[in-house]
Amino acid sequence: MIETMSKFSRSIFERTYSSYPGESWNECSVRVAKAIAMNYQQENIFTDMISKRSFLPAGRYLATSGRSIQQVSNCFAFIPEDSREGWADLLRDVTMCLSMGGGVGVMYANIRPSGSRIGRMGGVASGPIALMQVVNEVGRHVMSGGFRRSAIWAGLPWDHADVETFIKIKDWHPDIRSIKEKNFENPAPLDMSNVSVLIDSAYLSKLEFNDPSVTKLHTTICDYMLRTGEPAFRNQSRILKDDPTGFGGNPCQESTLGHRSVCNLGSIVLPRVRDLGHLEELTRAATRFLINGSIRGSYPTPEIAATAKKERRIGLGIMGLHEWMILHGHKYEWSDELARWLSLWANVCREEANIYADHLGVERPIVTRAIAPTGTISIIAETTSGIEPIFCRSYKRRYINGDKHYYQYVVDPTVKRLIDLGMSSKSIEDAYDLSLDVERRIKVQAYITDYLDQAVSSTINLPEYGSSGSISTEEFAGLMRIYLPRLKGITTYPNNSRPGQPLSPVNIDEAMSNVGVVYEETGDSCKTGVCGI
Repeated sequence: MIETMSKFSRSIFERTYSSYPGESWNECSVRVAKAIAMNYQQENIFTDMISKRSFLPAGRYLATSGRSIQQVSNCFAFIPEDSREGWADLLRDVTMCLSMGGGVGVMYANIRPSGSRIGRMGGVASGPIALMQVVNEVGRHVMSGGFRRSAIWAGLPWDHADVETFIKIKDWHPDIRSIKEKNFENPAPLDMSNVSVLIDSAYLSKLEFNDPSVTKLHTTICDYMLRTGEPAFRNQSRILKDDPTGFGGNPCQESTLGHRSVCNLGSIVLPRVRDLGHLEELTRAATRFLINGSIRGSYPTPEIAATAKKERRIGLGIMGLHEWMILHGHKYEWSDELARWLSLWANVCREEANIYADHLGVERPIVTRAIAPTGTISIIAETTSGIEPIFCRSYKRRYINGDKHYYQYVVDPTVKRLIDLGMSSKSIEDAYDLSLDVERRIKVQAYITDYLDQAVSSTINLPEYGSSGSISTEEFAGLMRIYLPRLKGITTYPNNSRPGQPLSPVNIDEAMSNVGVVYEETGDSCKTGVCGI
């Protein structure tokens, strides 16, 4: 296993997380460990596992540890009340959190439908979608942490009167899509937000017994998931079984959160774990790291700080699952060996959280495990992200730096290592291959959910809607009938469903000959503009 960071990974670290120009990865590891550790012995343990990239804390830890404002939470959740004060409080909270680098998730169940009569003031209510649009525009104009695009999530219950409009909100008019293709920054409805329909046991029961009030809605949701990639499903009944306070969610939906709750995330890098003994050692150390972070971290508002202290939520996850599968001789599928590893990880994490919290004399974390998408930090770790399969064996990655657009060719680092070991690139599955075997992807997510007290962020890649090999709405709706009761949520991404798609597959030979070169997009070569992943 290599320890030297590749040029691509180093460039991502330097652009996104380094504290000062020229900071090395080892220096960053020392900085983060020193800021979070409670004693010198812990500092050495934390430095070792971060520098070796066997455990990586989430991006906010890497970016802010050691600064005067040490805001280590990746995300925050809100459940606003339907009043003038509730709307104003939400906008204040969202602005504070986004400006400090965190993403926000908002659950709008309490907001009355548009057109409802307003008793005291007269007139009619604007409704939840209007408030979503206001939050969306805050995200457009408040650069998260001062340097990156904001991440926002909006959730609305299936039985809300405005849900039909909500389901179709991302099906933009062709004129809007055309403008977006030319300028990705051009506004569009909820373009800064991920959206989910919240379902519950009543929905699932009506679906099981073919109640027409739900079956038509279910088909509509599934159809838009295949067309536009949104909305996603979020299964509140399955979530609340493990986290009775988890009514809200974060932008990527791995965390189950209450009002003004926070994400506190980090991931064990499975391909760098030697054996089950090493996994236990890392799990205990990583759990202590995240609990320390809940104490050492800064928070955007006093109310959020009070909630964080009361709940002490942590979200220890894993990344590199697909690479681990390949190294252990498995396809992208469930196995008894994986069950043994995840069972030990889950049990040790919960046990250590209780032991260590009691030792410190702080509240025991109400939840402990969540699997995040780990986008940029998985690039730094040089492994596959979260539980995602290899996205693409080789691709062109477009991104913004300042006011300019750039692109670079990337050979997936996992694929590169496996090729160096003598494996043919054609024998390595990626998300494009698995998009033609949707159930296998969903089944892995369903099994893994059983080992989490929060949730998992995983995007099911699909072929372009209506293209050869794409799944039909009827077939996908049928799969959802089978798997939704086991899932806490599910998100899809049909290829080319968004203007400005930042990653595009390319031939591996083309990518190999251009690796390490950064190109500036000029003239017509960057019609879409794009944000980094």
